[in-house]
Amino acid sequence: MEKRVRVRFAPSPTGGLHMGGVRTALFNYLFAKRHKGDFILRIEDTDQTRFVEGAEEYIINALKWCGIPPNEGVGFGDGKHAPYRQSERKELGIYKKYADRLIESGHAYYAFDTSEELDEMRKRLEAAKVVAPQYNAVTRQNMRNSLTLPEDEVKRLLESGTPHVVRLKVPRNEEIRFHDIIRGWVVVNSAQVDDKVLLKSDGMPTYHLAHIVDDIEMEISHAVRGEEWLPSAPAHILIYKYLGLENEMPKLAHLPLILNPDGHGKISKREARFPVFPLSWKDPREATPYLGYKEAGYYPEAFVNILALLGWNPGNNEEIFSVDQLAELFDFERVHKSGAKFDPEKAKWFNQQYLRKKSDEELASAFEPILKEKGFAIEKHFLMAFCRLVKEKVQFVHEFWEQGKYVFIAPDAYDEKVLSKKWKENSKEVFTTTMNAFSALQKWDLVSITECFHAVEAEKGKIDMQVLRVLITGVAGGPQLFDMLELIGKPSVIERMSKALAKLQ
Repeated sequence: MEKRVRVRFAPSPTGGLHMGGVRTALFNYLFAKRHKGDFILRIEDTDQTRFVEGAEEYIINALKWCGIPPNEGVGFGDGKHAPYRQSERKELGIYKKYADRLIESGHAYYAFDTSEELDEMRKRLEAAKVVAPQYNAVTRQNMRNSLTLPEDEVKRLLESGTPHVVRLKVPRNEEIRFHDIIRGWVVVNSAQVDDKVLLKSDGMPTYHLAHIVDDIEMEISHAVRGEEWLPSAPAHILIYKYLGLENEMPKLAHLPLILNPDGHGKISKREARFPVFPLSWKDPREATPYLGYKEAGYYPEAFVNILALLGWNPGNNEEIFSVDQLAELFDFERVHKSGAKFDPEKAKWFNQQYLRKKSDEELASAFEPILKEKGFAIEKHFLMAFCRLVKEKVQFVHEFWEQGKYVFIAPDAYDEKVLSKKWKENSKEVFTTTMNAFSALQKWDLVSITECFHAVEAEKGKIDMQVLRVLITGVAGGPQLFDMLELIGKPSVIERMSKALAKLQ
């Protein structure tokens, strides 16, 4: 019988989330949603030295903002496998029970080496030109552990409370094979695998033991994580094997890296940053706070859409997908093996597509606080008309001001490049006639403005519309000219043209 799909996102509370972490959560969520399974948030806080206050709340809020909430786990409700923080699970004795099983079967051992002794070991190996010094089947023979010390000495050290760790006993020369959904069969020689620490001296499990125990206890069907964990996977395969749990092992999927825009190297922290809190919350590990995607004005739907296509192919040429549409299509077989380039400009394009889908009322409500900060209190219906006019020119709500501030503030300066190129000897006369014709209009709407302008053209010849735009707005580009004139209003248009014509000799 096929195992029920149960997947987990298991971050450490050591700071804010980055893009790679959110993508891992997203792929887990989509896979669970497609298969009507469970998506769990587990907090892997076994490394208490790196714990950051507020990071757990940060992670929870990030998932909520993205619209990919777990249906079980920290911050989202308990299931039968609670608690979901590893620090709390440690108190239940779960991890020690599994570590003891490995020791009893001869597949793990106690190591009493001090930090000074470990440093000396590394220095000896470096002096011997060993490329990657590690505690393994060869070096452990010269260290202080339960494999080299007399049995009575080991017993005495344990009873006296001598600090020690529990290490995995990796065989010296054995082929380790495992299947990855994305990468296919992977084969590694055990000589490349070190004796991982399973339990630390404080009794806390390391990731290597804790995630395996929790995946088994929580009935996880698929373990999805970043490519950086691929080198550790052979050790994890051995742990499952030595525990006799190979048949219960989740299927593995190691996601490709997210690369910088040039395709070289893992994406930078600044590009990958994903704050969901105000900038007042600062990650204590960082010298300066980063502006994240939420704070930069991205819509969560746009950001999720971007992430989904980083390393995954939907199998068609479409690019815009809702979360439900993504879930219908998602599978790990279409996830790429190679790294995925992140394009910041493409990300802005995605946001623009979602902005254009918003109603005028939604955009007006989002833009209103920005206008208030600038000192303007504008009626909602006017703001809606403004947003409808300008939204094709922006990628973010905060850009409405720069793109259309001339609607609210008459210009004091005029695009010199346009005027120096297009202002002619008769321009003042032509635009004075245009202004007077506008002034005589009884009705100020798009149709009347358009007809009036063409009537002046019939009399004076072709009129440069870009120059007319500059006289009224001060800038060379913008939305449809006559729509904009209708919005600005007749009194303001006449006043602006009069001021500009008086100033331009």
